[in-house]
Amino acid sequence: VRFNEHGDITGIYDKTNQRQVLAKDAIGNQFQAFEDRPVDWDAWDIDIFYDDKMWLPEPARSITVLETGPLRATLEIKRTLLNSTITQRISLIHNSPEIHFDTEVDWCEKHVLLKAAFPVDIHATFATYEIQWGHVQRPTHRNTSWDWARFEVCAQKWVDLSEGDYGVSLLNDCKYGHDIKDNIMRITLLRSPTMPDPDADQGQHRFAYALLPHAGPLGMETIRRAYALNNPLIVHPSGSAPTTVPLVRIDRDNVVIETIKQARDGNGLIVRLYEANRCRGPVELTTAFDLATCHETDLHETDLHSLETPGNKVCFDLAPFQIKTLRLVPQ
Repeated sequence: VRFNEHGDITGIYDKTNQRQVLAKDAIGNQFQAFEDRPVDWDAWDIDIFYDDKMWLPEPARSITVLETGPLRATLEIKRTLLNSTITQRISLIHNSPEIHFDTEVDWCEKHVLLKAAFPVDIHATFATYEIQWGHVQRPTHRNTSWDWARFEVCAQKWVDLSEGDYGVSLLNDCKYGHDIKDNIMRITLLRSPTMPDPDADQGQHRFAYALLPHAGPLGMETIRRAYALNNPLIVHPSGSAPTTVPLVRIDRDNVVIETIKQARDGNGLIVRLYEANRCRGPVELTTAFDLATCHETDLHETDLHSLETPGNKVCFDLAPFQIKTLRLVPQ
């Protein structure tokens, strides 16, 4: 990752895939502030003319090397935008293709919308946005009135822009507004409406996002790393490191175990999983305990029908984006 003297990212080179990630002469992770005065519904709407007026941040007030260890290298960059201050720790991690942006903002604006922009060297007519237990595609152009109306798109943990053999994902841990037009990926970070709350979003904010270049089109790497960003490992010190086996595991990379919980009526475990990459096929689930019974249930945990349980395994089929909830009762 190459920075200029102002703290701006001027180049990202993917050594593994030998690709320039950013477009030529572009600035990555550029903060862009826009006048945000919707006609109606101040706290709910973003009108399409919001980008008529834009401010860029001042050059960095300070650039500090925080870490240079064998596992992580981190720069801390502090800058001012309008009346607000932004402190960002940008990290590269050993054996990881991600660039992490841990961000703290002291937000002091009114009627201003803040985005971070990444002009990437990717040509694609559609971008992909994660929704709950699946994803949707939206055009990166505005050729029709329908396309024009979808200038801001909601997504959960990630968005992706990919060619046939290479792509870039933008992950986040709590920000759900995005826009991707042509080759520019932007994530909406903050707003500052005054109605109904005159002090909405004022003060301190802390959040993280990450840029993930990857080989090939959108795949499970994006989905797994987005989960890892939102649900990091919890380190718990102990006297020894016991040998453990997964409570529940599956044999398909494209299937995500989303929830494991005690059944509401106390009878067994509830496991909810889904197919995450628009594929279909058989799935084998293995438990760390022998099973007495297994039932597929609805979302209210009402049993629908039983599944065979040879030993500690359950086999079933999943369709693209299908959600399945199972009740596992140990022997």
